[in-house]
Amino acid sequence: MKFSQVVFTMGVMASVTALSSASFAQTGSNMSTGAAVSGSVQVGSGTPPAALPPSRSDNDPAPRVAAPMVPAGGIVSQAGIGGSTAYGRPGVVELGGSIGLTLAGDLTQFNISPTVGWFFTDNLQLSGIVGFNYSSTTTNGVSTSASSLNVLVEPSYHLPLTQSLFAFLGVGVGLGYADGPGAGFALAPRLGMNIMVGRSGILTPALQFVYSTSEVIRTPQGTFIGGNTSFGLNIGYTVML
Repeated sequence: MKFSQVVFTMGVMASVTALSSASFAQTGSNMSTGAAVSGSVQVGSGTPPAALPPSRSDNDPAPRVAAPMVPAGGIVSQAGIGGSTAYGRPGVVELGGSIGLTLAGDLTQFNISPTVGWFFTDNLQLSGIVGFNYSSTTTNGVSTSASSLNVLVEPSYHLPLTQSLFAFLGVGVGLGYADGPGAGFALAPRLGMNIMVGRSGILTPALQFVYSTSEVIRTPQGTFIGGNTSFGLNIGYTVML
């Protein structure tokens, strides 16, 4: 075979090989992108339906919500200066009360109010208050005395003004009892301050208004209800556990 025929034959074979490679590359590309499937032509981007999972309903879980938290056991000990828990935090318990004595001429008045309070969440406290009041007066040599008892449940809000000073507002609701008229309803709002003293002491000056009802007298026409009111300044002292 002549040299020119050999060159011609090799050129034809190279051309056929190049055309075959180009055709295979184009076919492979079309198969990978899914442009043509079973004689159909894809319009736009996406995945052929045969390659997708079947349609089904979804049941997406709801996002989690924050739950109210209180310390384990509900009570924190060693609260105050030097500890990790400040006044007004959940779990803080304070014990104490207030006491007062008034001596003015023919008037003698004594009152005592032991209290226990528990913060069930930040700055919100639930307190139990038992208030006992005794008064005695002397007029024209004749002495008269009276006593009363209030048992109250008081929710209160304590607003921190500084690290050691809080303003608070509470409303006590419960039962009142007075000599003679008997038992009735009692309402006792308070407005005052909480002042941190020492490591865990709290000094509490407060203005208090007390309104109580009692059964005055029964008649065939009905029962007459009387109301007693008092207003004063109390100074209490409590300590955190």
